[in-house]
Amino acid sequence: MKRTVPLIIAATTGFVLIVAYFIPYTETWGETAMAWFNIIAAVAFVLGGFNLMKNQLQKISDRRPGWGYAAVTLLSFVITLFIGLAKVGVTPSTTYPEHPWAGSYDQEGAAFWWLYEYLFLPLSATMFAMLAFYIASAAFRAFRAKNVEAVILLITAFIVLLGRTYAGIWLTSWVDPLAARFESPVVSQFIVGLRLDRMTETIMNVFNLAGMRAITIGIALGVASTSLKVLLGVDRSYLGSGED
Repeated sequence: MKRTVPLIIAATTGFVLIVAYFIPYTETWGETAMAWFNIIAAVAFVLGGFNLMKNQLQKISDRRPGWGYAAVTLLSFVITLFIGLAKVGVTPSTTYPEHPWAGSYDQEGAAFWWLYEYLFLPLSATMFAMLAFYIASAAFRAFRAKNVEAVILLITAFIVLLGRTYAGIWLTSWVDPLAARFESPVVSQFIVGLRLDRMTETIMNVFNLAGMRAITIGIALGVASTSLKVLLGVDRSYLGSGED
């Protein structure tokens, strides 16, 4: 029963949403299913919060390596949760001015908005800025010209990186005057296309876009097949490895 009931619920909900999407008469079924999904998701968020606090407290109590980071994580979580739930600094909305908590928790000027704008966003930007060094290191290792594919990757990356900068435009600024010397429009357009910024646009809008669309189609087919396996009960990995 521990596995049968969740399978029935997942399959029923999935098929209801599919039917509601294609048959307008059953749209209310889909709305009801999504309302239940939102309720379950809210409960899952609460469980996730308790699980986070439990793990971090256990790490601090056992003095495991990196327990100081766990303390910072736990303190940040508690402060953010309190500020968000208490709506610190929120002004009442114009619709219900007599209710002090009627305003939105993330309105501009509130404490939660301040945390997001002046702590979360700068920290996120700092983290991604540090990732740039790791990306440069990985690119240095990947761009070694060991074979034909690596040479093509190296040349393409060089063109795109240089074409995105002003140096690339400046280095190929002689292309346009050269193309103007030819009367044939085909030859002229071909020479103009040799500018690094134009070559970058061609690479990104033709080759890169085609590759991205192929990957997107592959992901969509994979999601559809996995979803069908979940709905039919073939894939039961989300239930864990326990038996009935």
